[in-house]
Amino acid sequence: MQCRNLGKTTAGQMPRRGEIWWANLDPTVGSEIAKTRPCVVVSNSVVNEHRRTVVIVPLSSSPRAAPPVTVGIKCSGQQAVAVIDQVRAIAKERLVRRIELLSTEHLGAVEDALREILELA
Repeated sequence: MQCRNLGKTTAGQMPRRGEIWWANLDPTVGSEIAKTRPCVVVSNSVVNEHRRTVVIVPLSSSPRAAPPVTVGIKCSGQQAVAVIDQVRAIAKERLVRRIELLSTEHLGAVEDALREILELA
């Protein structure tokens, strides 16, 4: 059995846990959050190296923080919210460009909210 290259993004980089990337989320269905927007990669970096998909939480500049569904963070120095209930797996090809690494504090807040809405705690 030969191993295939499971993938880098269209930007040619390997996404890492805690990084914020521009991601093309279209097409969507129903109430899924749409558009090309910043997203936090929440899947494990080792898993990201071996899978064609990554798990992300989309960001928005619109709603106010209302934990645990939306969590306030900063992206490129601007206030934003991580829309926790819109967590999903996407193909790496949807990742357009790396923006930055999320702060440890904000990544922790996203993780706590994920544990709460998914009842993992």
